[in-house]
Amino acid sequence: MKRSSSLLIFLALLLAALACGVPTDLPGIVTATPEPTSATGSGMLTLDVGYGYAGPFYEVYFTDPFNQKAQMQEGGPDAPLIAAIDAARLSVDVAAYSFSLKELRNALIRAHERGVQVRMVMESDNMQRDEPEALQAAGIPILGDRRNGLMHDKFVVIDRAEVWTGSMNFTTSGTYDDNNNLIHLRSTKLAENYTTEFEEMFVRDLFGPDTLAQTPNKSVTVDNILVETYFSPDDKPASRLATLLRGAKSSIYFLAYSFTANELGDILIAKYRSGVKVSGVMEEEQVKSNQGTEFEPFQAERMDVLLDGNFGLMHHKVFIIDEQIVVLGSYNFSASAEKRNDENLLVIYDPALAAQFLAEFQRVYAEGKR
Repeated sequence: MKRSSSLLIFLALLLAALACGVPTDLPGIVTATPEPTSATGSGMLTLDVGYGYAGPFYEVYFTDPFNQKAQMQEGGPDAPLIAAIDAARLSVDVAAYSFSLKELRNALIRAHERGVQVRMVMESDNMQRDEPEALQAAGIPILGDRRNGLMHDKFVVIDRAEVWTGSMNFTTSGTYDDNNNLIHLRSTKLAENYTTEFEEMFVRDLFGPDTLAQTPNKSVTVDNILVETYFSPDDKPASRLATLLRGAKSSIYFLAYSFTANELGDILIAKYRSGVKVSGVMEEEQVKSNQGTEFEPFQAERMDVLLDGNFGLMHHKVFIIDEQIVVLGSYNFSASAEKRNDENLLVIYDPALAAQFLAEFQRVYAEGKR
C-alpha cells in the first residue's frame, strides 16, 4: 500500500509539472511545451489560437504568427481583452500607440453606448486612421501626445481593477503577424499605477519628458508574487533593469525588438564572460536599420544570440532572469524608450510565469537564424 500511494503521489506531481509547462532540459534553450487545459484556475488556457497561461492573479497570452491562417479565421489573443471590455461596468482607459482592431473598436463603442466611461490616449501620428476616427465619431474622446517622442504604451485599465498590457499593439499586424505578449493583471493597486499614468496624460496633458515620477505602488505583492511597475521617462527603468541583470546568477534569456542600450549590452557581455548562460533573439529588421545595435558586439563575443525568423516582427521586449524573474512591457531597450517615449515596464517575480516565457522563447528561438 505504501509503495502504491507513493507511486500515485509521484505521478500526480509529475503530471502537474508537465501541465504547467515546466522546462525539462536546458541544453541551450528551454523545451517547455504548453498543453491546453481549462481557463479556470491555474494552468494552460484554451485559446482559439496562440498560447495562454493562467496564474493566480494573471493570465498571459502569446501571439502565434506561424499559425496566421487559423488566427485570421478564428480570432487571436485580443479575444479575451474584448470579452473583458464587454464585461466592464464603470470605466475603460486605453493607452494605444496604434489601433486598428475592428472588433476591439466595436467593444469600446458598445461599452461607451451602455454608459461606461471610455477614454483613450494615443500617439498623434497614428490617430488619422479608420478605427480611431470611428471611435471619435461615436463620441469617445481621444487625446494625442503631440510631442516629438512616442506615446508608445499599450495598456488598458478596466473598472480601475484590472490591467491589460505587454508588447502587443492593438493592431491587426500586432495581433496576427508579430511575436507579442499580452498580460492581464487583476489587482487594484496595479490598476491604480496605470490609472495614475493614464490620467497624467489624458487629464494633465503630460507626455514624454514632461511626466512626473508619481507611481503610487511601485512594488506590490499579489498572491505572494512581487510585481514592480515602472513608467518612462519618469521612473528611469534602465537603472532598475541594469541592477536586475547584474544580479543574474545562472541565466539570462531575452527577446528584443530593438536593443541599442550600450549599458545593458555591456552587462550581458560581462555576465556571459563570467559564465552566466546568455541567450537571445533580436528582430532582424531592427538589427539592419538601427545605429548602434547590440547585435554586433554580441556576435563578436560569439554569444548565443539569433536574428528572428518571423515574416512579421519579433516584437517582444522581454528578459527572463534566473528562470525566476520576468521583465516585460512596451519598453524597448533603447535611449528613446528611456528618455523620450511614454513606456511601461513590469518586473514579475514568479517562476511559473518565467516558465511560460521560456517556452515562448523556445518557440521564437526555434525559428531564428544566425
